[in-house]
Amino acid sequence: MAVPALVFFLVFAIVPLAGVVALSFTAWDGLGDIRFDGVTSWVRALTDPVTANAIWVTVKIMVFSYIVQTPISLLLGVFTAGRERYRTVLAVLYFLPLLLSSAAIAIAFKALLDPNFGMGPGLGLPFLAQDWLGNSDLVLFVVVFVIAWQFVPFHTLIYQGGVRQIPTSFYEAAQIDGAGRVQQFFNITLPQLKYTIITSSTLMAVGSLAYFDLVFVLTGGGPGYSTRLLPLHMYLTGFKANDMGAASALGVVLVVVGLALALLLQRLGGKNRGASQLEGA
Repeated sequence: MAVPALVFFLVFAIVPLAGVVALSFTAWDGLGDIRFDGVTSWVRALTDPVTANAIWVTVKIMVFSYIVQTPISLLLGVFTAGRERYRTVLAVLYFLPLLLSSAAIAIAFKALLDPNFGMGPGLGLPFLAQDWLGNSDLVLFVVVFVIAWQFVPFHTLIYQGGVRQIPTSFYEAAQIDGAGRVQQFFNITLPQLKYTIITSSTLMAVGSLAYFDLVFVLTGGGPGYSTRLLPLHMYLTGFKANDMGAASALGVVLVVVGLALALLLQRLGGKNRGASQLEGA
């Protein structure tokens, strides 16, 4: 039964990845002949100061996105897990960004943040009329805000499902013992969401290596190199600088870093990651 899925994975994942690895040892401008070039493309890609900056920008967006998204998603997930009707209505509103594409969100925010015709001038608020996307000191935080706006609903949905799996008997027993809502949250909800938090954290960390379309449309990597993430740098190296060898090397780096992050975060769940989080409760 697993053969069709394995064939699909082999054809559309393993074979292209092997091709990228092989291409990283060549010199190719995307049009002419492909010629073997040893590790020259690797050296060129990894010694480029723009690559070092792209890695640093990617790390900053990964860290800031995690710091912003995790507490908001966790609290909203706990809130929307309630059975009251008004919470269901609010949950529907929270999840609306999930219906929009990254490109559409980037276009909308780019228009809203326009210093001449955007939300600031329209509302007559000078504070909002700043050049948010043209200021290298502000643009990174704007990107983090837009990323959080788009992906907080997804992680909220994950936490909502995790909270609803926690037996209500735990909370009933805590109430009998006199525990308040805050105590229940820290002593019951958080410990029981251990594997849910690891799953959400893994998706956030690995997803940070794939923020391409949103950043490309919103800022194009600018101003300067302020928001030039590693995946965007890979694209620009390959299709703007016509250096497919170096771009392939950067692609391999992205895959290796993504796998390493996923394995590291999964290790935090212990050796028996498949065990129920309710075991031994």
